[in-house]
Amino acid sequence: MENQTNEIKFPLIGERAPDFEAVTTQGTLRLSDYEGSWLVLFSHPADFTPVCTTEFIAFSKIADDLKQRNTELLGLSVDSVSSHIAWARNVEEKMGVKIPFPIIADLNKEVSQKFGMIHPGQSKTETVRCVFIIDPESKIRTILYYPLSTGRNMQEILRIIDALQTTDKHKVATPANWKPGDPVVVPPPATAEGAEERIKEGYDCKDWYLCFKKL
Repeated sequence: MENQTNEIKFPLIGERAPDFEAVTTQGTLRLSDYEGSWLVLFSHPADFTPVCTTEFIAFSKIADDLKQRNTELLGLSVDSVSSHIAWARNVEEKMGVKIPFPIIADLNKEVSQKFGMIHPGQSKTETVRCVFIIDPESKIRTILYYPLSTGRNMQEILRIIDALQTTDKHKVATPANWKPGDPVVVPPPATAEGAEERIKEGYDCKDWYLCFKKL
């Protein structure tokens, strides 16, 4: 008997982000349009809904902070361009916040399915709250999923980008609750000889495998 199970493949951290070409509130955009910059691609369940409205205001307020980090914002839901435009105009008129970033109108769910943004256990028609942080080489560096009922934390998104860019620049890792200015983690040595030498290298070491340094 033929196996008719339809498996949904989600993109993974470290993989190249799926290519797309999509209609947005700022014209047709492709993933390749963002090569050379970081991208925060995020989905929301629907326009004109309360939690999504608070998130769009919050994303708008960190847009300049993201630009300072060479990072662009791109929203997505399965609503139409007309709905996105009407909602953005309503947010500006009623809440006094202009939405500065494009929003994908994914009516045919082509992009949301490529990125695993529809979770049938939450909704068979709406996208859940996803965040994909994609680096300048189009590689997925972070994936965050939130349920429909929980709004996202913008400071955590900024913190993750700061941590990723610090890791890339200095070849270090960042500990729990790290924020810019805090000590970073020195990668552990890969050999027994390296472990022996590590504690002599001048780092703040708790043991050979856990050493910190200031940048």
